[in-house]
Parts: sequence; C-alpha cells; structure tokens
Amino acid sequence: MQSFRTEIENPVVAKDIIELDAKIRQFKNGKLDEEKFRSLRLARGVYGQRQEGVQMIRIKLPYGKVSSSQLHRICDVSDEYSTGRLHITTRQDIQIHYVALERTPELWAQLEKDDITLREACGNAVRNVTASETAGIDVDEPFDVSPYAHAVFQYFLRNPIGQELGRKFKVSFSASDADTGLSYMHDLGFIAKIEDGVRGFKVMLGGGLGSQPRHADELYSFLAADKIVPLMEGVIRIFDRYGERKSRAKARMKFLIKEIGLEGFKTLLTEEEKAIPFEKFPINASEYPRPLIAEVPTPKVKIADKKAFTQWKKTNIIPQKQEGYVAIGIKVKLGDFFTDKARLLADLVDNYAASEIRLSLRQNILIPYVKEALVPFFYQELEKLGFVEAGYNKALDITACPGTDTCNLGIASSTGIADELERVISEEYPQYINNADVVIKISGCMNACGQHNMANIGFQGMSVRTKDKLVAPALQVLLGGGNFGNGNGRFADKVIKIPSKRGPEALRWILDDFEANGNGASFVDYYEEKGEHYFYDFLKPLGNIDNLTQEDFIDWGNTEIYKKEIGIGECAGVVIDLIATLLFESEEKIATAKETFEAEKWAASIYYSYTSMINTAKALLTAEDKKTNTHAGIIRDFDTYFVAEGKIALETSFEILALQLKTNRPTAAFAKRYLEDAEVFLGRVAAYRQLELQHA
Repeated sequence: MQSFRTEIENPVVAKDIIELDAKIRQFKNGKLDEEKFRSLRLARGVYGQRQEGVQMIRIKLPYGKVSSSQLHRICDVSDEYSTGRLHITTRQDIQIHYVALERTPELWAQLEKDDITLREACGNAVRNVTASETAGIDVDEPFDVSPYAHAVFQYFLRNPIGQELGRKFKVSFSASDADTGLSYMHDLGFIAKIEDGVRGFKVMLGGGLGSQPRHADELYSFLAADKIVPLMEGVIRIFDRYGERKSRAKARMKFLIKEIGLEGFKTLLTEEEKAIPFEKFPINASEYPRPLIAEVPTPKVKIADKKAFTQWKKTNIIPQKQEGYVAIGIKVKLGDFFTDKARLLADLVDNYAASEIRLSLRQNILIPYVKEALVPFFYQELEKLGFVEAGYNKALDITACPGTDTCNLGIASSTGIADELERVISEEYPQYINNADVVIKISGCMNACGQHNMANIGFQGMSVRTKDKLVAPALQVLLGGGNFGNGNGRFADKVIKIPSKRGPEALRWILDDFEANGNGASFVDYYEEKGEHYFYDFLKPLGNIDNLTQEDFIDWGNTEIYKKEIGIGECAGVVIDLIATLLFESEEKIATAKETFEAEKWAASIYYSYTSMINTAKALLTAEDKKTNTHAGIIRDFDTYFVAEGKIALETSFEILALQLKTNRPTAAFAKRYLEDAEVFLGRVAAYRQLELQHA
C-alpha cells in the first residue's frame, strides 16, 4: 500500500486515505469493533452491500458535474476494482459495486488524481450537494447556481461540524422557480432569486422522504448569497446538538423541526450566531471556471432513420440560454451504463462540446454546450453507443434504486419491476414517450432512495403474507405526488398494497383511467379531483392475496422463490457506544483540535474540542446506562448524574463549560482556552473511569 501514500500531493487527502488503510488493517486483525469501523468507512464512501465480502463504493460528484478526464478516471477505477458497471444515483453520484474492502484505499487514491473524492458520500455527514442539472444553461435561471453549490461543497467537506451527525444531511440548489433541485424534500434547499439586483436564494428547511415524508418549511423568502454558508453552518450545528441520535427512525432534521417548531429553530439559530466564524461568506461567481467549448468543423452526417431522429429531438433536446447551443439528454435506463460506452462518451464531449457531462436527479446524463449544427452528428455518435432512446425525463423514464440487487435494505426488486413497466409503456402506451407530466419512481424499501413518495405514480417494495404464512414480494402503490415549483410540492398517498407481479396491471388500470377520465388535466390535478378512495376502490381487486399463483412468489428479475431478507441498514452509520472506544475517540479529537489550532483554523479546533467533551460525557452516561439520544440531552444529564452528585468536580456546570463555543467568538485565544478545558475534562473523566474499574 506504500505507493498511494507518496503519490497524493494534498496532505489532508493523503492522511485520510492512510487512515482508512490503517483502520481496515485494525478491523481485519480484530482490533477494531465492527460497528465502529462501519461508521468510519461510511464517511469515506465505502458501503456494505447485500452480497457478503464486497462493498459498494459511492463516488461523490458535487451537483452532478463530471469532466471528461474525471469520467475516464472513474472508468479506469471501475474496470480495475469493480465490474465495469457504473450506476447513477438520485443524488447525482456514481456507485460501483463488488469492490474488495482492502482495495478501497488504493481505489480512492486513484480517483483523487482527478480531484474526485469519496469523503462523506455515505454516513452521518453532509452528503453530496445536488443541483439542477441545467444549472448554468437554464433558460429560466436568474443566475448560475453552480459556483454556490461548489462553494458549499468545499466549505463543508471534512468540516468537523458535519462529520458525526445523528444522521445524514442533504442539501440542494435549484436553478429557477421550477425547483428542479427539489428543495421541498431536502434538509436544506436553495432556490435562486434576485432582489434589488442582489443574488440570493429562497431557503427551505426540514424536508425529507422516507417512511414519513415531510414538506420543507420556508425559512427565508430571500437570503443574500453571502449568507448561505453561515446559515448552513448554524443549521448543522443545531441539528448536531439537538437532533436525535439513538432512534434511527427519528434522527433526521424533519423530526427536530416537528418537535421544536420553525420558530423554536429560528431562536436557536439566533443563539448560535456568535459561534459562527463568518457573518458573511462572499462567493465570487466570476472565478468559477468557464466552459471551454471545442471549436471544430461540422462533420457531414446522413441520418438513416429520420422519423426516429425527429422523435428523439422532441424529447431529448433541451433549450439552452446560450445562443446557438442546446443540451442533449441521454436516457440511462435505471441509471446503469458501462465503462466501454462511458469512455467513448467522454471523448465525444471532449472533442465536440465542453468536456463535461451532468448527472441528473433522475439518473440520466445531460451534455451541455452542444452547437445546434452538431445535433445530427451527436445523434449519429450517440446511436453507436446505444444512447438515443427517446423519452428523456418523460413518463417512459422511470427512476429506481438498486433494491434487492445489491442493497442490504431492499425488500423487493426495484430494477426488475422498473424494467417491466418501461416495457409496458413503450409497447402499449407509446404516446407517453412524449409525456413529461407522468413521473414514475420506484424504491425497494421505505427509505425512498428511488423517491417513490414524490412521484405521480410511485411503487415501494414490500412483502405480503398469506393466510398460510407464505411470503410473497409486494408493492405499495402511491399516487398523486408532484413538484409544483418554487419550493412547493405534494407527497403521494399510499393507496393500496398489491403482489409485485400485479404491478404492470396496476399501471395499466391507472393509465387507462387517466386516459378515459383525465379530461386533459395534469395527472396531479386528475388525482386530486378523484381522490384516494376512488383509486383504492378500482385497484382493490389487485390487492386480493387469496388467489396467488406460484408465479406471484417469484420476484421480478428472479427465478427462485422469494425470501424476505433484510440486512443491516448502513445509511445512518449506526455506532455501538463502547465506553473505551468513546474515550479513545475523545483523545483523537483532542489531537485533531491541536492540529487544526496549529494550522490557525480556530473554528475547526473549537468544534473538535466540543465533540471531544460530548464524547467524554457520553462515555460515562453510557456506563451508567443513561440515554444519550442528543448532544443537548448528554449535556443536561451529565450535570444531573455526575456534576450535581459530586462525582466529577468542575469549576462550573458542564453545560456552561461545553457551550462556551456558543457564547464566544471563534478567536485564537478562545480556541486555546477551550482546548485546554477539553483536555482537563477528559483527564478528570478518565481518572474517574479508572477508579470505577478498579473497584468494580
């Protein structure tokens, strides 16, 4: 493993990769607890998959932008360490599967040669910052949100405030009021606005999907662009301190907002302002790299199938605000494509466009900056790659998570049923190839990675048990979700559960009724008019499980009898609280606080000192079998059980000691004093713990 240690020029990145390698060795040698190791590797994009002994690697690609050279690098890595298949996610990442754990450090090192990271692609951290794939070219955008999304990505990458949250934190940027970044379903969503000539954003807070979807609240109707980073830091600090940590089902931002209310959250934001290192964080959009568009003569092209070409242009060409250019949408079936085609695509955009592609929230690819005169040539070249299927972002373009193919949490097949539904639409409802109104999404479980509960027509993988206690794969049918724009949306209603093999018939019945009774309305308006009970009544026969056949017990894409097998969910990076491990972590955080202090990163040093104190207090509370659900609860209960009872002697309460970071500016003097406080506190707790063990 020596080579990657010397090839990485960035010492921070090199240290990260070396640490992952060291932790893997400790884990393999039985010196690191499995659950603790899980937390560490998830924060580095290494995710266990359904198949034992191999990992899924999530490659973090901010706002879905990928250069030609980066795509080549990803292909090289996939061929060397994986199977050559690339999977686009609904968060604009790329995933590769079946990677040996011990090879992940060298894989990461290879990616970093083209400035590609795995850091915080999974785990309890600030996840990939997503954005409208049309950012920078959108005909309706007030300005390009890409520089702002990039600044947020850079600021929070490896930032200690967002490293060990109660659960994941998701952020999006929308280019225009169309809200194609889906702000209403994110922890924090930004929609581009201009007021009085000032760039800024409408800010949405506390949205989410999962088993209990929540529509985000409007936090600000307009916030100047230089305020978004300080705001996000304040939001994350509050989530870190007050968010649930024990119960995975309640550990998202949406539950904290529901508990304390929007006004209560705003009060906490105000109280946190002093601790944030910047009142304003200007983002110079003019420094963001401009596209370098290839200047080439227009090749002569003869289109053989002009009808297919015309149909493709109707659905796959996206207008661009730059005169003389368009963007080309590539429908990537279920988000899966392979390295042989990806390399040729990278060369095509390098030679004839702007050397970049965008990955979309619907698991597709967008090629920006294509000269209008080159459209026939691009069609010809993309046809050779099998990338000219019509229906980009239309009804035929179904979104699906990997489901039971690779995911531990998958209950039923997502990709298998999605494949069949696309076949049904293509063969039986060809008119929907041009229909952008009907959006269909599928998830293999309640966690909604396929975003099923925001779709017009959604399916969620489940199981159903017969009277004879036989288990068959099933689908929850959801209807009526939609994005209305400007931060407004509607989540789909759960209408009925049906055996999975009846999914295509359910789709037929729904589309047939829409055709007959929609009267030209949008699908959402049609659903609103008819109501949930109407759809339940006419779909009810499909929910009958008294007449299942042998075929109903075999899931889509499978040949064997269905078995409901759910592994350990890793999205949350759950950690078992081992006391010795917690105290050791506190020592590590102190060491990191010293490193960042010496680097004159005062705010980072302060936060590492804070997390050390919390970890230290958590260790003793865990030893006493007390709840450690939130940071705020840990602070309160440590005072109750240890300070008030005289077990740990402090000059003040633990609350005052720990929350100094909230009442002091992040100066060098305070960072030094606070670090010393954290060291003293750890020393006293460690001594107390040692005495306890001696007398046990």
